[in-house]
Amino acid sequence: MATASSVIEIPVSAEQVWQLVGGFNSLPDWLPLISKSEPAQGGRVRHLQTADGGVIVERLQTFDNVARTYSYTIEASPFPVSAYLATLQVEALTESSAKVTWSGVFTPQNGVTDETVEALFAGVYSGGLEALRGNFPDH
Repeated sequence: MATASSVIEIPVSAEQVWQLVGGFNSLPDWLPLISKSEPAQGGRVRHLQTADGGVIVERLQTFDNVARTYSYTIEASPFPVSAYLATLQVEALTESSAKVTWSGVFTPQNGVTDETVEALFAGVYSGGLEALRGNFPDH
């Protein structure tokens, strides 16, 4: 099983960060890769459209508003992986800084190596977190 993760510190409160990322359907608000997100099944499923026209379907597995974390699986995507489970978590470091962790575990398929998919998702996570931090430019 392959894994990838990225961590970033953002100089605003964890609550401010969670207000932006905590909605399962809020990816287009902060992640440039995603141009559209349509909720389904009472908000437990999101149909994502990527900037280049790709389609990703993800299902919310766990959500904890108090702990500021959620986990989700991919049901359909162009990525060469199966058994994908990712977690996004926002933790308070101080009253005015937060640590955000985006991590995933997955199984490569179609002859793709662990290293290839680990690099792919490490890039998605780190680029996504950098974009997230960019939403707080005045801090």
